[in-house]
Amino acid sequence: MKNSQRSLSELPKMSVASKVERAVLEEEFNWLLKKEVHAVLKQMEGVLKEASRRFSMPCPGLESQLKHENFILGSSTMDQVKGVLTLQGDALTQADINLKLAKSSQVLHFQFRDDKQWKLQQIQDAWNHVSQAIQMLNSRDETYNFKTGAEVIKLVDAVMLQLTRARGRLTTPASMTLTELGTSGLMQMFTPPMPGDIMVNFYINLSKLCLTVYQLHVLPPNTNKNFKPAGSSVLHNPGVMFDYKNNRFEVSQVHKVECVVPWLNDTLLFFTICLQLCQQLKDKVNYHNFKK
Repeated sequence: MKNSQRSLSELPKMSVASKVERAVLEEEFNWLLKKEVHAVLKQMEGVLKEASRRFSMPCPGLESQLKHENFILGSSTMDQVKGVLTLQGDALTQADINLKLAKSSQVLHFQFRDDKQWKLQQIQDAWNHVSQAIQMLNSRDETYNFKTGAEVIKLVDAVMLQLTRARGRLTTPASMTLTELGTSGLMQMFTPPMPGDIMVNFYINLSKLCLTVYQLHVLPPNTNKNFKPAGSSVLHNPGVMFDYKNNRFEVSQVHKVECVVPWLNDTLLFFTICLQLCQQLKDKVNYHNFKK
């Protein structure tokens, strides 16, 4: 009975303590919304602006240097394909390729026509996603008053989505059939014209600029019974069959060479840093929401 009375007598003290704790948590959360959130968002914006500058593409309010960068393609295990690619922003402005044919030891030389350049859509798309993320952060500058934690989470989730898409464009090249590659316009970029039994493809994979060369041979008409056209892929293997220009082809050899593009590596690092900042801010907001 005495224990029960003591418990009842302590209720007002516990209630007061609970109110004080709640008031402290409320004050901490208000400070988080008014000060710390904006500090982190500003930090994120700075990181993304650095990432955007690496793309060397025109962006309002940012100083971008449109420079030509030459990259030497090669492989330590093969010398059938060698080349030099010139990259400016999201475009290959020149490609100089030497292809050594295995059977004849003949070396074929191709380069872009002077009036042609090839847009690397992966770079353009990644930059667009970064720009959208920056715009989202700009729309919530220091003068904006966040009213709830849910509002902060909504903004951070939207920024993370854009960054995840940007990273995905650089880490996941588009899949296509060889028929689609043949009709993409890339084969018409070269002088002298690319022979009908050779196809090439350029793409970004992580921080690398890649060139794939396919050597083909025409299948005779009597192979219709065993003809199995291949589906979409980033890299097609020897033996793959496909239709193109009223003929049926099979891939006889595949050569892949690549080079590291340092600024792409920097960009991917900036994406990782910003995504970590996003997650840390989400965790902090969710923690205070839970405590409330």
